[in-house]
Amino acid sequence: MRFYFAPLEGVTGYLYRNAHHAFFPNIDKYFAPFIVANQSDSFKTKEIKDILPENNEGICLIPQILTNNAKDFIHTSKRIRELGYEEINLNLGCPSGTVVSKYRGSGFLAKREELDHFLEEIFAASVTKISVKTRIGKDNPEEFYSLIEIFNKYAMEELIIHPRIQKDFYKNKPNRTIFKEALALSSNPVCYNGDIFTVGDYEEFRAECPSVDKVMLGRGLIGNPGLVDGILKHEKLNKELLKDFHDRIYEDYQKVLSGDRNVLFKMKEIWFYMSPIFTDYQKYAKKIKKSERSEDYLKAVTSLFSEQEILC
Repeated sequence: MRFYFAPLEGVTGYLYRNAHHAFFPNIDKYFAPFIVANQSDSFKTKEIKDILPENNEGICLIPQILTNNAKDFIHTSKRIRELGYEEINLNLGCPSGTVVSKYRGSGFLAKREELDHFLEEIFAASVTKISVKTRIGKDNPEEFYSLIEIFNKYAMEELIIHPRIQKDFYKNKPNRTIFKEALALSSNPVCYNGDIFTVGDYEEFRAECPSVDKVMLGRGLIGNPGLVDGILKHEKLNKELLKDFHDRIYEDYQKVLSGDRNVLFKMKEIWFYMSPIFTDYQKYAKKIKKSERSEDYLKAVTSLFSEQEILC
């Protein structure tokens, strides 16, 4: 099995990826948070910094592009290719309302004729290998039968499927019935993404879809950074290792961000996902969320690690 780390804007930037790779080095590919394609000859400082090769040494990183404009995709992919990247991921999965309203991300799935022309143009350009991360439709799962016919026209590096529709956001259960049909129908290699939060979730998925050899993990891996280790080694997450991982991220953010507020904002985003892996975490999570000074934050984190145990 190959394991991929899904992108999450604001969380899985290069500092987080480097720390994760240092402490939990079992990820085959990390996917960067999306870059909005345009015709500019330069990236925004934040975007370029995140994907600079020198900020991702030793990591297999796949930059991701968000757009519904083929010329913008081609132009931006050329700029990314100049940095040495040989694969780019197209985001057809983002369910955010502001993205979907512009027919980008999973909103683009509703414009199937335009999507087909878009894919035809970007694959004809042959700038880099292209993988696609998609949902199964915008409004209903049956849309996927038309979408897979479009996807099958193009030789993708892989098709990463999150089997929800846009309207689901992250509610309801992934539609594995449609996913299993996609496995049979797709002419491209398929990767699964969706709701694998525990070793048990992974084992249940493997029993249901034994032929799948690629899995993308997102929120589950942020919640439990050692989830892949748990899957491979059947070992419980080590609390001291998690504390060292946390400390590395916190110290690295202190080096590049100014002021407690900016650093704590980043750390609180991580704790939103990570705190539930501890026993009786609620009061500690509340203190972390309310902390405005580094001293208060570190006191709350230290108490959580010293007084509670890890569940998984």
